[in-house]
Amino acid sequence: MDYGLIIVLGLVIGSFLNVCIHRIPREESIAFPPSHCTSCNHKLSYLDLVPVISYIFLRAKCRYCGEKISIRYPLIECLNGILYLLIYLKFGITLITIKYCIFVSFLIVISMIDFDTQYVFTSTTILSGIIGIVFVLTQYFMHENGVLNLILGGLIGGGIIGLIVFLTKGMGEGDIEIAVVCGLFLGTKAIMLGLFLAIILGGIIGIIIVLLKLKKLKEKMAFGPFIAVGSIISMFYSTEILRIYFELLT
Repeated sequence: MDYGLIIVLGLVIGSFLNVCIHRIPREESIAFPPSHCTSCNHKLSYLDLVPVISYIFLRAKCRYCGEKISIRYPLIECLNGILYLLIYLKFGITLITIKYCIFVSFLIVISMIDFDTQYVFTSTTILSGIIGIVFVLTQYFMHENGVLNLILGGLIGGGIIGLIVFLTKGMGEGDIEIAVVCGLFLGTKAIMLGLFLAIILGGIIGIIIVLLKLKKLKEKMAFGPFIAVGSIISMFYSTEILRIYFELLT
């Protein structure tokens, strides 16, 4: 029963994330006007907005104009739902579960907008950073350990990417903002591992893209999605990965 509720919550919020991903780059309100078809502008009913199910029953088409609905909408809903479930399975009913669910949802929005536009909107990173700070303060007032680790995580994350941006000019300044946010949520060790994984993944995917001639060598490629993927992997498995790494060194 708990699993079902978590998945449904993740799907519903995933549907809202789709609205954010579509509207934020267009500088539109995420609240008004109500959800509508982006082709014919017809206001959507509640039956049109049921996550995943509406997509299936509508056969991936708008019921009013017949325009095709992108498969990305249900995929993002499912991704958010699955991540929520995995976080719940690993961390249980805890404050850190709430924290990480919010974190991954922000990462989905930020990384997908970056993927679409090669631009990181400050409105998304500022809001996610503020929420990250709220969780840091919450941890402080609850007299829990690790507060300094989270603050240093934000500084280290931003510092690493900032140094790369300064030395290579190969990344955008928006990636610094993403790294700061990830560090605030993850702490020092996890953000360093997450950025390491992001650089490795980015390099591998970049080489594949160039070899397949999908992009030229000097063309820009969004790095935000790789920071997001690396950070999420580190969020789940940093302890295990680092333990295995140090065992191999000894």
